[in-house]
Amino acid sequence: MSALLLDQAAARLRAAGIESPRLEARLLLAHVLDIAPETLVQPFVAADSEEAEVSERYATAVARRIAGEPLAYVIGRREFWSLDFSVGRGVLVPRPESEKLVEEAFHAFPDVNARLNVLDLGTGSGCLLLAFLSERTNARGLGIDASPDALLYARTNATALGLDNRVHFSKGDWARGVNGAFDVIFANPPYLTEAELAEAPPELRAEPRAAFAGGPDGLDAYRALAAQIGTHLNPAGRAFVEVGLGQADAVAAIFSLAGVETLRAVPDLLGIPRCLVLAAVPPDGQKVIGNPKESG
Repeated sequence: MSALLLDQAAARLRAAGIESPRLEARLLLAHVLDIAPETLVQPFVAADSEEAEVSERYATAVARRIAGEPLAYVIGRREFWSLDFSVGRGVLVPRPESEKLVEEAFHAFPDVNARLNVLDLGTGSGCLLLAFLSERTNARGLGIDASPDALLYARTNATALGLDNRVHFSKGDWARGVNGAFDVIFANPPYLTEAELAEAPPELRAEPRAAFAGGPDGLDAYRALAAQIGTHLNPAGRAFVEVGLGQADAVAAIFSLAGVETLRAVPDLLGIPRCLVLAAVPPDGQKVIGNPKESG
């Protein structure tokens, strides 16, 4: 049964222009069967009534994907930093390039036992904050998001990962109303221009518009963040901010005007500057002295 269903689904996905149609057909069928994808090497055998039900649910899942719904929404999960995150309508799907922010934070704070206060602005599913807390067991975090839907997913993920005792999520407008200073700040703000968003594929437009819409030039969120991040960073703290294609210099300039220094711009696997590592400039204006463990 499974081979025929896979062949038919893969053909439909291929005709709809889906990349990797065979892989996605396997992932969708595994989701419907509630089994690991690798177990599909064996034919699925079921009673006639169960087979009909599986076929119907599989057809529905494939139809949702063909209609432009993200694969992660259809199967209800996405892997990030080798952890499973629940996702669905109303929350941004975690992207692998965002893992660069977590990686850089670990480089900047290599002590696994460090007692760190972490702030995640625009937390979404909580992937950045929870991935960091998963490997820094004495760290505690606060995630802020304007979307109640996103916060629901973030709390669900924190509980599923056993991190809910070290993290709190709250509705808010970036860091407005947040008290205190933090050692680590994450931010993956919206950075698509209005023109880019208008031309985006249906799969991306199925996700929350607010997670992508960065205004006419894509930089509106950075202007809001620049005025807040410096006041919430401890003297030795670091902020890790994601930027879009070709935006690194412009974003660094925005933060510089707000008294936040860009220590380096870190490229992703494609060589695109993806993560800005930031530090607050001291009141005396002297250059920030970096953590000796940090390196470009």
